[in-house]
Amino acid sequence: MKLTIKKDLLLDSLNKVSKAISTKNLIPVLSGIKFELTKKKLVLTASDNDVTIQTSINCSNVDEVKVEAEGSIIIQGKYILDIVRKLPDEFINIEVVDELKILIYTENSEFNLNGIAEDEYPKVSLEESKKKINIKSSLFKELVNQTAFATSNEETKPVLTGINFNIVGDILECNATDSYRLARKIVKLDKASDENYNIVIPSHNIVEFSKLIVDDDYDVEVHIFSNKVLFKFNNLLFQSRLINGTYPNTSNLLPSEFKLTINANINEFYSVIDRASILTSDKEKNIVTLETDGNTLILKSSSLEIGRVEEKMKITKTGEENIKISFSARYMMEALRSFSGNTVQINYVGEVKPIIVNTKEDESLTQLVLPIRTY
Repeated sequence: MKLTIKKDLLLDSLNKVSKAISTKNLIPVLSGIKFELTKKKLVLTASDNDVTIQTSINCSNVDEVKVEAEGSIIIQGKYILDIVRKLPDEFINIEVVDELKILIYTENSEFNLNGIAEDEYPKVSLEESKKKINIKSSLFKELVNQTAFATSNEETKPVLTGINFNIVGDILECNATDSYRLARKIVKLDKASDENYNIVIPSHNIVEFSKLIVDDDYDVEVHIFSNKVLFKFNNLLFQSRLINGTYPNTSNLLPSEFKLTINANINEFYSVIDRASILTSDKEKNIVTLETDGNTLILKSSSLEIGRVEEKMKITKTGEENIKISFSARYMMEALRSFSGNTVQINYVGEVKPIIVNTKEDESLTQLVLPIRTY
């Protein structure tokens, strides 16, 4: 294998595939990146058995890539990435000598690395399904950003560490919950799916994929299998395992009628909660209490060791009833950050019933936060 390649082109691809390299992997070969070079393209693959990422570089543009000899080799991911990142030259030469010796050189620099034979790399199947689902890349990023934060970090309930994709016809429903809150996004697909799917994708994996795609007119292709999902975007393939288990039915958590709906400016409401939570002692829950007095909203928090705080803001509301309810400031602030509108609706059912947060500007998104008993 021997080629000359533009540094920025190679670095961009290395940065993408290196997301799949785990430093804790017990299989040494999986700390490497597989290079497969033909006259037509250079294919880079990395995997940690949980996630596999593959991208390709077109070799037809001789101003960017010059292929002198085809071949394949595994190169240690950490070192090739550091070398390429730090070399100042516009072009980099990579050559395999003596079968497993890799020479990386420019005009003034030369690195010699030990490679690993290609046949030692586990067989990676990145097959595509005949029944793919297309989602606009901008919409895909949006639905991940608006739901992933609500997934659980507790490995004791593995199914809650993922995002639930429920596809029926042309409706995609995404759910994320950690048992104390729920984020739900419902989108209409351009084309109905041939089959119905109900899968759970590890939150960390799907967030990493969403970081690799850009907002443009391209679609994200979703290929779903029994134990894995493959995302395809341009020349990038990203495969993740699925989480086994039945995702809880969250629909029954969402009440259809409310005793009271509060309308507030979303930025002002966020700032009021942020200030009210400054003096809370438990940084994990940040419990604050919300009360209404006519068209005034009052937020309070107190700590025996620190002190107390009270914040007020003007609101409009439906219904004459005044309420008092406590909740996690952190959970409510994360829910508010997922909305892009100007006005937020806080829907109240009862002191121990879920608080439903939504906006008129985006009815596809619903956030739920469970109240916390403070007595």
